[in-house]
Amino acid sequence: MKALLSIKPEFAEKIFSGEKGFEFRKAAFSKDVSSIVLYVTAPVGKIVGEFKVVSIREDTPASLWEQTRSLAGISRQLFFTYFKGRKKGFAIEIGSPRKYEEAMDISVLGENIVPPQSFRYLPEDTFTHLALESL
Repeated sequence: MKALLSIKPEFAEKIFSGEKGFEFRKAAFSKDVSSIVLYVTAPVGKIVGEFKVVSIREDTPASLWEQTRSLAGISRQLFFTYFKGRKKGFAIEIGSPRKYEEAMDISVLGENIVPPQSFRYLPEDTFTHLALESL
């Protein structure tokens, strides 16, 4: 299964450059997700690429930071501000990031689809076809 993830433009660029090897989240997926499609928030407002999920780590923020800091792609301060008050967090290990040649409007996913606050699940077969057309 795929998931559509909303992400800030600066973090998307770090994913595609290889500087960011982990994406951090406060909540886990309840389904088995094998790849992530990236919706970049304003001012971009487009679906720009995807990456494979290598693994998902669940641990305390302090332990996650120790495990991921060399490829976190964010500062220690930003990391701990994000997880403030949380007893656990999640680190999605990024594999094979792929930026599409052309960014896509979210409308390619269907009518009345809005960008997710955090994430939304996508039908694997439908989006795979759309993604391949954009390469």
